[in-house]
Amino acid sequence: MENSLISIIVPVYNCEKYIGRCLESIIRQTYRNIEVLVVNDKSDDKSGEICEAISQTDERIRIFHLNERGGVSKARNIALDKCKGEYVCFVDSDDWIEPDMIEYLYSLLMKNFSYKIAACGIFEMDN
Repeated sequence: MENSLISIIVPVYNCEKYIGRCLESIIRQTYRNIEVLVVNDKSDDKSGEICEAISQTDERIRIFHLNERGGVSKARNIALDKCKGEYVCFVDSDDWIEPDMIEYLYSLLMKNFSYKIAACGIFEMDN
């Protein structure tokens, strides 16, 4: 069922405690035809370095470093201008996703071609 390229956009700002888990959950997706666009919004912690290190392990990850803070909307818009996918998924840098999330959402879209958006719920964690 793997056909369309899906762009996953991750805006990053000062999330060194979470970004590793986030990116690892994305690159371990069962749906493999993805590109990951990470936009580092001028973090002043180790977030950018962590993203760079993880990008060395997977050629599907592209990192963009902003020279000045622009906020999450600007970061997403920059990635939208650079993405190549037929579909786009936003993942926040302090989140992680289940291994089959992209595959499942894509399968929903393929079952009914009139659908333009697929959505899912969330679980909140205290720690």
